[in-house]
Amino acid sequence: MASQKRRPVVGIIGNESVLNETYHVQAAGMMTCHAVADVAGCLPLIVPADPRVVSVGELLDSCDGFLLTGGRPNVHPSEYGEDETPAHGAFDRNRDSITLPLVRACVERGQPFLGICRGFQEVNVAMGGTLYPEIRDLPGRMNHRMPPDGTLEEKFALRHPVRLLPGGVFARVLGADEVMTNTLHGQGIARAGSRIVIEGTAPDGTPEAIYVKDAPGFTLSVQWHPEYNAAGDPVSRPLFEAFGRATREWAEGGA
Repeated sequence: MASQKRRPVVGIIGNESVLNETYHVQAAGMMTCHAVADVAGCLPLIVPADPRVVSVGELLDSCDGFLLTGGRPNVHPSEYGEDETPAHGAFDRNRDSITLPLVRACVERGQPFLGICRGFQEVNVAMGGTLYPEIRDLPGRMNHRMPPDGTLEEKFALRHPVRLLPGGVFARVLGADEVMTNTLHGQGIARAGSRIVIEGTAPDGTPEAIYVKDAPGFTLSVQWHPEYNAAGDPVSRPLFEAFGRATREWAEGGA
């Protein structure tokens, strides 16, 4: 009986939460796991983003690619040279200490990653960029945050277009120069980091799609949440399929 071919392993960065006010867990959404398994064609592996139990080196050796998830806590502003304020919200310093060096190592090695929401912001900070603590407080900007009420479908509904650079990396992957996306974030890029290329923007100018210039591997990151309805959405599906191909190529000889 022929053995089944091993799926490439995607490390999904977990987020810490507390159950019943006492029990700490590291978790990732099932829609993210399904997007990785069903659309990217990879094995989803939830990674505890805590340097007390994992190291960046171990993760690079154990996983073929990484999905930098969204999350409620924000990157601590000290990581980009600014002081903490109430507008910056909650933080997860353990996650910062794993994801920021992980991004830089992946860029250097050519190991693929896909950044989503907070993950998008982590990529910018890892490459030396800065963040606005609250987009909706800026003159002329819309409220990009998740609607506080409604069903899951209403919270993740498509809410604004993203204009892509014609002929750019994203336009080629997604097959369009403009796409409709959901929006569930409070922070956003203030100054783009070194080698960060902004290829997609919302109507109010907020950066929405980036990659790392001259990186040898897949570094596409988006400010929206493509994991929602990834199999059926015409924007999400090609993005995860491209990420899956890059991860498979790494697993088959990129290391």
